[in-house]
Amino acid sequence: MARRVVVALLGPVAWTPPGVDPTRWRSALAEDVVDLLATLQETETAVAVTPADRWLADAVVWPGTTVLEVPEPTVDAVFAALTLPTPGPVGQDGSVVGPGSGGYDQAAVLVADAPDLPGMIIGKLLRPLTSRPVALAPVEGAGAGLLGVAARLPVPEWLPALDLDTAAAADVRRAAPEPGDVAVTAGWRRLRGPADLSTLDPAVEGWEATRALLSAHPH
Repeated sequence: MARRVVVALLGPVAWTPPGVDPTRWRSALAEDVVDLLATLQETETAVAVTPADRWLADAVVWPGTTVLEVPEPTVDAVFAALTLPTPGPVGQDGSVVGPGSGGYDQAAVLVADAPDLPGMIIGKLLRPLTSRPVALAPVEGAGAGLLGVAARLPVPEWLPALDLDTAAAADVRRAAPEPGDVAVTAGWRRLRGPADLSTLDPAVEGWEATRALLSAHPH
């Protein structure tokens, strides 16, 4: 069986609900995404942060979670770290400190502003890698960008630099030798504005940290 890892890229968050402290908002989103990854089966999980954001990883990871320290919060930096040959040392909290963890066959990198993301969406993102080198999960609703990207490792040389806030599946397909080399899977929303916030379903399980913060600051 292929060795797979799913990485939450804990990069900057572009929008915060009015009246909510930006640091608390970012931490709540990250906590919910990390908690989701902890429920996944047949995959390893990790988070990626810059050294300046190591505090965020320390605040939300579960013991034993791999923490990749990357020079910039980009998909490219995460894929590069994952192809390094050896893992870093184990920290005092039991987490594995970057630079990397080699030996993976497949990897997915996800945004950190989708706290209610269903686990099945991640499974659908990884599934095409059995026959295709790259898979993309789009963002539902208005706005550009991607929810996540998955690839066989090492990533194909033709894969362009990807900004999850602006990248489009069509651009990646144009860069591929064949459009069919890139699978586009099921999408999900990201919380990047008031319209996205209104789509959250209180009846859906999960996203406890985000839910609690929003309950304390109703809009």
